[in-house]
Amino acid sequence: MRVGLLTGGGDCPGLNAVIRAVVRKGIEVHDWDLVGFRSGWQGPMTGDSRPLGLDDVEDILDRGGTILGSSRTNPYKEDGGAEAIKKTLAEESVDALVAIGGEDTLGVANRLGEDGVNVVGVPKTIDNDLDATDYTFGFDTAVHIATEAIDRLRTTAESHHRALVVEVMGRHAGWIALHSGLAGGANVILVPEREFDVEQVVEWVERRFERMYAPIIVVAEGAVPVGGAEVLHSGERDAFGHVRLGGVGQWLAEEIADRTGKESRAVVLGHTQRGGTPTAYDRVLATRFGLQAVDAVAEGDFGAMVALRGTDIVRVKLADATAKLKTVPEDRYTEAQVFFG
Repeated sequence: MRVGLLTGGGDCPGLNAVIRAVVRKGIEVHDWDLVGFRSGWQGPMTGDSRPLGLDDVEDILDRGGTILGSSRTNPYKEDGGAEAIKKTLAEESVDALVAIGGEDTLGVANRLGEDGVNVVGVPKTIDNDLDATDYTFGFDTAVHIATEAIDRLRTTAESHHRALVVEVMGRHAGWIALHSGLAGGANVILVPEREFDVEQVVEWVERRFERMYAPIIVVAEGAVPVGGAEVLHSGERDAFGHVRLGGVGQWLAEEIADRTGKESRAVVLGHTQRGGTPTAYDRVLATRFGLQAVDAVAEGDFGAMVALRGTDIVRVKLADATAKLKTVPEDRYTEAQVFFG
């Protein structure tokens, strides 16, 4: 059997651990041939591939990013894109495809499955916003990186008695903001799921200053003020229709400075949250996903995605996995508010 792999969408720590697990089990247990497609869905569209053997995955467990490269290519936005993928798979005698990615990558995988391609999905996103799985690998590492940044920023904020606004990733879901904000002891946490009142934020900030401490505000890039709109870094849209967000942290820092008269600074963590060595948790979860994806392929359970439920790895339908996003529920956010101010 010949099995292909690809990694699509934004990169994150743990992708190489999945690749390693699929290659090792595929070869050692099933004696499969493995082929990797470069740059997400662009690889099978254009026939850009490479063989994957045991030596290719020997030392990649602790490496961030992906040895296969990635992109936000959407074959259903390209003329003849899906047909080109089918042609490539046929020409390279690929019997099944393991697609590793988030909602967009797996959404394409689901459509290809409906079009007759044998595909199994593996969930990946630092935003942790896929509803069908309790956690996605990459999230734990991103939270650790953001938490460490908050810890470091707190000391300089206290030294200069200034407010610091930390902007983290999170377009539609505020899981990184919530978890890193709680772990880092932030005084305000703002998420996309709930519009924020600038006056309330200022009240929390001033309360912190009154106690002679410097406030730390963690804000997800997709957070929106009451009656306002998302702050855009660019109005351009990618192949999946997403605009590039960014700037809410700077906007909020300026509002805080204007309304309190206190010095305020913004720090945008950006892609530092995606890079570097994956945590032990993400390495283990990614490895377990990869091993179970091999089982799904071996059993012919195509159109499925592996998922974490509790401590077990289960399978769900790709159609269900990409049906909706997992967002921060109201009670989780309200629970955190006791620490605000």
